[in-house]
Amino acid sequence: MGDPPHDLVKHRDIHFVELHPDPNQAGTASSLLADVSGIIKTNPVSPTLLQIQYELMEVSLEQIETGLTAMGLHIDNRLLYRLKRALYYYTEDTERANLGCNRSDSKCTRMIFADRYQRMNHQLRDQRPEHWRKYL
Repeated sequence: MGDPPHDLVKHRDIHFVELHPDPNQAGTASSLLADVSGIIKTNPVSPTLLQIQYELMEVSLEQIETGLTAMGLHIDNRLLYRLKRALYYYTEDTERANLGCNRSDSKCTRMIFADRYQRMNHQLRDQRPEHWRKYL
């Protein structure tokens, strides 16, 4: 196996909204996507802009953005970005279908959730003091 053909490696920008509890969404997204199969490189250019490079046969932009949205990050939905996104989704879907890749192969979304679950603190989340927990 060699490197994927150059036209199957995609370079995209993901823009995030500015008003969000996480002021560095691009950095958070970069760390979430670091171990995902098919992601070649992520570069948080600013707190709201993430440049990403990925293999189309492994993962699509729609799967990446769906995973990031499911993790609580807010992608910028201004008209220009929505139009670009719709065009990218359509062309990538068509390219993948022409190459025999099934749309339901969503390893990316599962990997993001699995990685997030492993990083979560699974200790007791009851915020009440000890004497309040034993009250009932």
